[in-house]
Amino acid sequence: MKRLFLVLALLLAPLVAFAQDTEWQTVVSRDLRFRLEMPAPAEQSVTREGEKGLVGPRTAWESKLDGQMFDFDFVDYEDGWFSAHDSKKMARDLGRGEAEKAFPVDKYKYVLDAPVTLQGWDGYALDIDGPDGQSVMMRTYIVGDRLYRMLVTHKDDAKTRDAATKFLESLKFTDTK
Repeated sequence: MKRLFLVLALLLAPLVAFAQDTEWQTVVSRDLRFRLEMPAPAEQSVTREGEKGLVGPRTAWESKLDGQMFDFDFVDYEDGWFSAHDSKKMARDLGRGEAEKAFPVDKYKYVLDAPVTLQGWDGYALDIDGPDGQSVMMRTYIVGDRLYRMLVTHKDDAKTRDAATKFLESLKFTDTK
């Protein structure tokens, strides 16, 4: 009986793993410069913006899972826009950006507010807890003259926090420093 149970468990294990992974999809840029994992289905949008220094459209993906928001976007800037400046300072300024206005420190708790790196590229991490138990995690990375931004929300529970972490940790660049 134990042997039968073991054989069934081994046969069903790939099916269980497949069922769990079908909730997530891999997003890869057309130019193959990054990849990441997001809950399926991830909706892509492309918008032209008039912001100074942009040389291409902003490409974004968004999805939802259990009421969580998962947002990712990137945009290319003119040669030297970031690479000719202090990318640590620029990543901080862009990473905090409008967050200080949207999430005032007298109402929200800044849990993580620090520079980070990913594969040698400068970035900024900003995690904010709200008074209602909702949290937002943001990451900003500068890779050459391309800006990447990630935003994910989660509730005060392990399941949604783990999904948020999986999303943030899944980003991989093909460009290394």
